Amino acid sequence: MPVNVVYSTQARATGGRDGQSGTLDGAVNVTLAVPKEMGGNGKGVNPEQLFATGYAACFLGAMKFVASQGGPKVPAETTVTSTVGIGPRSEGGFGLEIALEIDLPGVDRAEAQALIEQAHQVCPYSNATRNNIDVKLSLA
Repeated sequence: MPVNVVYSTQARATGGRDGQSGTLDGAVNVTLAVPKEMGGNGKGVNPEQLFATGYAACFLGAMKFVASQGGPKVPAETTVTSTVGIGPRSEGGFGLEIALEIDLPGVDRAEAQALIEQAHQVCPYSNATRNNIDVKLSLA
């Protein structure tokens, strides 16, 4: 499915999970470290943290987009908490598990559920993971 790209960015990593990563424009520059739970020292960020941060922000943006198209208003206090887990797959290699918990204070529960389901259809992260990773959506 073709995409009409209106923005792109580039990032470069060195050293793998124990290295450096950042955008070529200098806006992001992070020291990477394997989490303690995976045998590392945990003294840095890891790709799952970066993915979780990006997905949460992007999903909130998708909800605001849906709201701008006639959906219910997204309150300023709205939060999206993204949980990204990594571990070995029974088929070999590693896989991710993702859950998004959305808090839409003051929005009718049925309207909130419809909003997050529509946002899940337009969010680029949701589209990238669809049919590959089961993303669990829940209302707080």
